[in-house]
Amino acid sequence: MTPPSDPVLERRRRLARLARTGRRAGYSLYGVSLAAFATGFATGFTSAPATIAAVTLVAGSVLLLPAIIIGYGVSAADRADRNDDW
Repeated sequence: MTPPSDPVLERRRRLARLARTGRRAGYSLYGVSLAAFATGFATGFTSAPATIAAVTLVAGSVLLLPAIIIGYGVSAADRADRNDDW
């Protein structure tokens, strides 16, 4: 028989997983943006690499900001639980 799970810890785990996925996606989009910029720089900046670089940079920022904030929140809650600092 499995012990009953704490709904707060379950939600915290879910948010941590969401934050981790958001950070990976955001940094991956930054990488794509950097690659598009480098390609555009090497080929004379046609509209395609410039558009890809700009769109992926904005999309990466939109994903990364909340992911980082949620990740810090989860870390702070875990630390407060460990230190019994509520």
